[in-house]
Amino acid sequence: MINVGSVDRVIRFILGAALLGAPFLPQTAPSMAVLGMWQFVLAAVGAVLIVTALVGTCPAYRLLGVQTCSARRS
Repeated sequence: MINVGSVDRVIRFILGAALLGAPFLPQTAPSMAVLGMWQFVLAAVGAVLIVTALVGTCPAYRLLGVQTCSARRS
């Protein structure tokens, strides 16, 4: 069941791409290195956001009963 709307999907994808790419870009790598291993946690969060944006389903939304999709609830 899709529970992530189109605006939410776009925001998730953009934020996920930023979080996933930031530790590896030459411009941001030095400032991200200060975070130590947390930079890879942020990259993992970014990957999860991208996957949920592509699939259209968020497990946390399902647990909380949230739906940003305009489709009728079933």
